[in-house]
Amino acid sequence: MTALATNQGTLMPTPLTLDEIRRLPAAIDLMTAARAFNLGRTLAYTLAREGRFPVPVQRHSRVYRLHTTDILNALTTTDSPARPLPRPQEGRMG
Repeated sequence: MTALATNQGTLMPTPLTLDEIRRLPAAIDLMTAARAFNLGRTLAYTLAREGRFPVPVQRHSRVYRLHTTDILNALTTTDSPARPLPRPQEGRMG
C-alpha cells in the first residue's frame, strides 16, 4: 500500500527515500520513478513522452520502464560545477 499525504485536499503519494529506492527491483514503472523524483502523474508522463524525464525511459508498447540504478545515480551523484561563460570582450561591437 502506498503512503499518502494531503496536499491542499488532494491525496498524493509521498516521495520515496533513498533507502526505499535501493530496495526496489532493477526495473520499475514510471509512477514509481516519479515518486522518487517527487513528480506528479501528469508531469511524469509529459516528461517521459517528450524525452525530458531526469533519467532514460524505455517504452515497451504502452508501458514505460526505468532502471533503478539510473535513478539512484541521478539522485546521489553531484554534478561538477558548470564552467563559467566566457566574458564578452569589452569595447568590441558585435
